[in-house]
Amino acid sequence: MTDTRGQQPSYETYNGPLPGERAGAQQSGPYHPPQAYGAGQQPQGGGGAGGTLGGQSAAAQRKARTGARTTPRTRKARLRVAKADPWSVMKVSFLLSIALGICTVVAAAVLWMVMDAMGVFSTVGGTISEATGSNESNGFDLQSFLSLPRVLMFTSVIAVIDVVLMTALATLGAFIYNLSAGFVGGVELTLAEDE
Repeated sequence: MTDTRGQQPSYETYNGPLPGERAGAQQSGPYHPPQAYGAGQQPQGGGGAGGTLGGQSAAAQRKARTGARTTPRTRKARLRVAKADPWSVMKVSFLLSIALGICTVVAAAVLWMVMDAMGVFSTVGGTISEATGSNESNGFDLQSFLSLPRVLMFTSVIAVIDVVLMTALATLGAFIYNLSAGFVGGVELTLAEDE
């Protein structure tokens, strides 16, 4: 097989100009690639920083990219609650029911004080005692029956019963949810990332 390319120049002995040193490649301003400008928008004369065209900067002459996304995309994740731990549900429901019981007792005390200050018990108590009274007895005494200690004791008993019932029902609800989630897959949630 013979080499038909002929005599090739030796690269070690090349003494010609380098690509940056060729004639016509020298410019006084910064380099401006031709694809960055439209037709007829090449900076002229290389004068100053940025090469202005008619008093405007070269950056203002460039067109905005149309494919760029301006608003960030919100990421969303679709999750499924497959199982609820009954022990954690019991602890949380116990604490919440205790807080609700305390709020019930405080609300009952405040309501009693407001109604007592407005004279509701004395007015209603007088009407009831007149309606139920006779010559031998004075009738039913509403004010002594609805005294503040008795109302608070009754409200506290109701709050304790609510704590026990709510805790038991929430724990039982967790067991029932786990059984139903085994059949249908559980509740699906779609969560979005906060920006």
